Order: sequence, then structure tokens, then C-alpha cells
Amino acid sequence: MSHHYSGPDWGFPRGDARLDLTDLYAFPNPGDDSKSIFVMNVHPSYGENPRGLTDATPFAPEALYELKIDTDGDAIADIAYRVRFSPSQSGTQTATLCRVEGSQATTTDDKGEIAVEGAPVSTGREAHITEASDYRFFAGWRSDPFSFDRRGAINNLQFTGDDFFVDKDVCSIVLEVPNSLLPAKPIGLWHRTLLPSNASGQDWIQVERGARPLQLFLVLGLSNEESRAYLGGEPANDIRFIPSFAHALEHTGGYAPEQSTQIAKSLLPELLPYDPTRPASFPLSGRTLTDDAVDWFLALLTNGKVTGDGVGPHNDLLSEFPYLGPPHKVVSL
Repeated sequence: MSHHYSGPDWGFPRGDARLDLTDLYAFPNPGDDSKSIFVMNVHPSYGENPRGLTDATPFAPEALYELKIDTDGDAIADIAYRVRFSPSQSGTQTATLCRVEGSQATTTDDKGEIAVEGAPVSTGREAHITEASDYRFFAGWRSDPFSFDRRGAINNLQFTGDDFFVDKDVCSIVLEVPNSLLPAKPIGLWHRTLLPSNASGQDWIQVERGARPLQLFLVLGLSNEESRAYLGGEPANDIRFIPSFAHALEHTGGYAPEQSTQIAKSLLPELLPYDPTRPASFPLSGRTLTDDAVDWFLALLTNGKVTGDGVGPHNDLLSEFPYLGPPHKVVSL
């Protein structure tokens, strides 16, 4: 539910779970703070609408998975990391990671300087890690680190501490980047998934984007037209959604109009702030795998009336790369 099931009627974007973003994390390498870890999670292992298990192939080969980085505070990308996956052959996929900078980072294509090529995608419990130049890279099934009492949320926020995600999996893209390739100052992050707009594969359509955990609650509270525009839009244009966010906050938290507008402005443009030079702690800088973003958001959403869901971090996280625990189920392709 952080960004799970973000398509129409709590389904998947374009009906494809592999295109569904779940969570974005950013934190310093716990053992070497000269490096940063970025985690893009996609493809929930379990669908709510339709209910049941999702696709066996981890990543969509026709799609583009992209991490955008704003380095100067204008909500426009100055650096981008792009990942493409091969078609599944005998149950295996490989990944290619590219990096672009400057004006190229604002374009929408799959070109760039190759940083990692032919990285094997992990489909079992063992994590296949690729090291290339200054990067470490992982892609594949992992235990979903997001924790939330989803059933309590849809029951008028009547929480019982039942963690819906404790046995669920996601597909993770985990990237270790030396801080020398990032500015030594606060940056803004978001991730997105894209599909070719036509058979030529030269043009792309953004399927969805996300950055901050649980902000989807406010997005899906918009009209269908606004929600589509938001998920297909750019952070630099998010100012147009401030009135709608403010109206939703008045309803959920009983905020006065002026106060709700100020909070909406603090949530938009939707970027995850991260400073590579300091420890990570949501919502100030980055987001670790154990940050309880749910409690923070619930308190904001309800104006302090609800301060938590009684669920804490998962106990299967790893102390080393790729940090997320092994998947609960091994998917047969």
C-alpha cells in the first residue's frame, strides 16, 4: 500500500503488476558512508484487484525502469539511471543499467552510458550480485520490506497490528553508487516505469511514478482524470495538484484550509529528499528499510488522531548488499 496497486480500482497500471512501483529507498551504505544505496521496488507478488498471485516473470522486458535525480532543487532530473531487462529465456532474465546526465536526463529514452551490462536477475533465494566499475547492482525477487496493517486501513483505520506484507515479495532493483558520482548536498529522487508508445519502440509513455511512501492515498483520492495526470506527470508540474491535496487533507484530518494548503505544499512536488553526506531518516533525508513511514504519514493524514498501525519493521532484512531479505516463495518460470 505504500505505492502498491496504483492502477484503476486498486489494480495494477495497465493491468501489469511488473509495472507497479511499490517503494523507493535511499540510504548510505551501512558499512561505508562514501557510497549510497538506492532501492526501487516494483511488482508486488500478490494482487488485491484481481486478487491472487501476480506474474512469474520478474520484470517486463518491454518496459523502462528509471531512477531520476534532481541535484539543484527545480524538480527536474539532472541525473538518471535507466534499467532494461531482457526477455525471459528458459526462466532467466538479464539487466542493463545506463546512466545519463544533464539535458539527457530530462529526455525519455533507454539510451545512456552503460554502467552494468548482462547482470543476471535473481529468481530464487540466492542473491546474484553484479559488480561493474564503481557500481554494485542487484535485480530480482526479494521479501517486501514494507510493513502495514492494510486490512485495518480499509476498515476506517481500525488497526489491529496485522502486517499484511510480512509474507509478501517484490522485485527489487538495488544500486550502490559511490558518492563521488553524486553532489555533496541534498538531492531529490523519484522513480518511474515507462512503456513504448508505439511499435517502433522509439517513443515512451510514463505509466506511473512515485517517491514518497503512502502519498498514493492522496493521489487515488483525486478524480480519475487528475489521478491519471498525476501518475503520468512530472514533479515540476505538481503545483497544480496542491488545491486537490489540500481539500483531501481537510477531509481526512479536519485541517483548516490555510493549514491544509501548507501541508500540501510540503508534500509537493513529490520527491524523496536525500543528502548523501548525512545519515538517512525519513522524512528528512532518504528512507531506510526500517523507517516507520506509515506512522508518520498516518499522523499527518489524520492530524494526529491516528499515530500508528501497530506494525514494525520486518526481521528478515540483511546486514549486507542487497539488504532486503530472500523471497518467501521461489517463483517457477
